[in-house]
Amino acid sequence: MQKQDTSIRILVELIDQAFDLKAWHGPNLRGAIRRLTAEQAAWRPRLGRHSIAEIVVHCAYWKYAVRRKLRGDARGSFAVKGSNWFPQPDDLSERDWKQNVDTLCQEHVALRTAVTGLNPANLLRQAPKSRYTYAFLIQGAAAHDLYHAGQIQVLKRLQA
Repeated sequence: MQKQDTSIRILVELIDQAFDLKAWHGPNLRGAIRRLTAEQAAWRPRLGRHSIAEIVVHCAYWKYAVRRKLRGDARGSFAVKGSNWFPQPDDLSERDWKQNVDTLCQEHVALRTAVTGLNPANLLRQAPKSRYTYAFLIQGAAAHDLYHAGQIQVLKRLQA
């Protein structure tokens, strides 16, 4: 039993490091967006490319999607209408930027809660309505955060 509880703890720590815990690899997702203004978040390297604000809502959506798969929940309860990529205005307000960040943080807490509540014996089993195991989905959620944290770091440097 102790080994299974350790597995859940390790997976929670993995998603937390990718999101907001100090880690050896550098900035995590939350760190990459810390202290950004709405103007910085709305900036695009060129027409047709994603802004940091769009990446943030995209990441929130995929935390929601993974949580849904882990729990077997139905679709349709994400805070923003649509799926995957959510266009954000070029004149994004500070209020809307804060709401995007709040949505991301809320979805992280909800994902973390779902992982904590998993039966450790199911980690290597296929999740409902998914071709992937529970553990694979959770690891992928962490990798997704880090991938986009790197993109955000590049976008911030391009603005300088």
